[in-house]
Amino acid sequence: MSEVETFAFQAEINQLMSLIINTFYSNKEIFMRELISNSSDALDKIRYQSLTDKTVLDSQPDLKIEITTDDKNKIWIIRDTGIGMTKADLVNCLGTIARSGTKQFMEALTEGKADMSMIGQFGVGFYSAYLVADKVIVHTKHNDDEQYVWESEAGGHFTIRRDTGESLGRGTKIVLHLKEDQLDYLEERKIKDIVKKHSQFIQYPIHLLVRKETEREVEEEDTSDKKEEEKKEDDKKEDEAKVEDAKAEDKEKKKKKIKEVKEEWEQLNKTKPLWLRNPSEITKEEYGTFYKGLTNDWEEHLAVKHFKVEGQLEFTAVLYVPKRAPFDMFESRKKMNNIKLYVRRVFIMDNCEELIPEWLNFLKGLVDSEDLPLNISRETLQQNKILKVIRKNLVKKAIELFHDIKENKDDYKKFYESFSRNLKYGVHEDSQNREKLAELLMYHSTKSGDDQTTLKDYITRMKEGQKGIYYITGESKKSVENSPFVEGLKKRGIEVLFMTEPIDEYAMQQLKEYEKQKFICITKAGADLGETEEEKKAAEEEKKSFETLCSVIKETLGDKVEKVETSNRIVNSPTCLVTGEHGWSAYMERIMKSQALRDNSMSTYMVSKKTLEINPKHPIIKELKKKVDHDKSDKTVKDLIWLLFETSLLTSGFSLDEPSGFAGRIHRMIKLGLSIEDDDDAVNTELPPLEENTSTPVESKMEEVD
Repeated sequence: MSEVETFAFQAEINQLMSLIINTFYSNKEIFMRELISNSSDALDKIRYQSLTDKTVLDSQPDLKIEITTDDKNKIWIIRDTGIGMTKADLVNCLGTIARSGTKQFMEALTEGKADMSMIGQFGVGFYSAYLVADKVIVHTKHNDDEQYVWESEAGGHFTIRRDTGESLGRGTKIVLHLKEDQLDYLEERKIKDIVKKHSQFIQYPIHLLVRKETEREVEEEDTSDKKEEEKKEDDKKEDEAKVEDAKAEDKEKKKKKIKEVKEEWEQLNKTKPLWLRNPSEITKEEYGTFYKGLTNDWEEHLAVKHFKVEGQLEFTAVLYVPKRAPFDMFESRKKMNNIKLYVRRVFIMDNCEELIPEWLNFLKGLVDSEDLPLNISRETLQQNKILKVIRKNLVKKAIELFHDIKENKDDYKKFYESFSRNLKYGVHEDSQNREKLAELLMYHSTKSGDDQTTLKDYITRMKEGQKGIYYITGESKKSVENSPFVEGLKKRGIEVLFMTEPIDEYAMQQLKEYEKQKFICITKAGADLGETEEEKKAAEEEKKSFETLCSVIKETLGDKVEKVETSNRIVNSPTCLVTGEHGWSAYMERIMKSQALRDNSMSTYMVSKKTLEINPKHPIIKELKKKVDHDKSDKTVKDLIWLLFETSLLTSGFSLDEPSGFAGRIHRMIKLGLSIEDDDDAVNTELPPLEENTSTPVESKMEEVD
């Protein structure tokens, strides 16, 4: 029996295990990733040696990683044909963390000064095995030394002895005796899932010894034959006679199925790291296959961007745009992004919120860096500066990708239908790229028909002397294209953009101009609608002649409106309600009112004072002026003013504060049209009575109301 040497850990092992379990690893499955990564590192080392000396591979020419399990003995085994370790390596490398001094190491980690170069060495990653095992045995053979066994139960010491068992040739075999509550790591499905998640792009083949159950048909009386097969053949003639007898009895004998369990090696990492290849050599089909494997999407991708960034930080990335938006794209509890982060082809994380902004959360793909600094567990990035560099490049390349998609009209239409809200969200959030994102925006307009127009195209159609880019916000295309606010601009031949999504309101708060053309909301006061000097003079004269009517309307409505004035903004409608230049628009007011957790205190200073603008050329306003000039105290006038105000609220995009009062006025008009007398005066106690004139027929009363 070989001599056993016992070595004491220099640091207290309990502190060490506490450090690893509680500080480094939030997920115990990480042990598999760490051990596979260590095996990959060992294979890298022997491969590099073989570049200058091919004989180093003679002892074991195949470079591979093998995983086996023993359910009966609760053992999990990983073996590689890497460089292996000498006896000195076992003492030094597997004691790295202990030799550094756990106490000092913890202090350095707390202060952010820990030596991160330990990643990739045996030491930290290796000790993650104790997350799931209470005993670890390492068999290893280096070309320059004998084969040794390292063994420890994490009890303060480890032993090393010469290995007289099975020869490895070269490499390392790690045997984990699993804890009772970690036996699920013996399951084939779990091992496959973990390897696929963390290590599917390791460049060396990872094989798992799997057990497969097969069925075989045998004759019912075949048991005697089986016993015969286990013995040595006695005589060839007897065997031939038996075969002839069996053939003769084939038709008579019944057959039955028996189950057999076979063991075979199955490669777990068949997907090659496509991103390491030259983009010009990769076909569209290969990108598609890789996309489906990476994302589990059943559809093809819409577009892909494959690029490498070089300089102070080097990384390769592949970004995919899916064909359709996920239904939960803006759910607050949803994972923030779908970009997987790899370091040297080993999966690190897919939930790094700093890697990509929220407005790009629909992008799928990966980032792989050769020299990304990680903390001791490979789980968290150590330097935020690095993240900012990656994030900046990803956003830049994503916008380039969107512009590439834009070159194909049909593809961009699909893209915009699915992800227009993300672009507008980006306009609101990303000040650095706002101008580039604005180039991607498209809207329906008064001149675009069924298609949408870009801002660039809008500018090419602007009339000479036009003051800016006119737009209107609302709930739907139909509601805004028939809005009273559009009438005046349509008459002048000026194009108006229709913005019909809530996110448009937020985007326009940040997007003040595009190519030095200011955005002008036509539903707000102070909007320069491009009136000529003659129109302005005529408007001033009309304003003077309608001063009395305006004052009566203001007096009737009280604090419902801030002021009443004449306007050239409207053509076919009698009135409209405009909001203050710096307050909420009508649509924004409705959006804010619908917020489930809204702060009502904000409404007090953000809800704009409304201005009622009247159309002096409209017959209703002209007749109303005559009535006021004839008798200011006419009771019908007040009822009509309220009716005009409430219809203006609706046509201008506001909601009614008192729908029942509005309904009461409409019902009275219906009764009037149907010649129905009010029998119950109590119904209309809150409404001012219509002017009574018995000599006037019903038809003329309807004309007055109209």
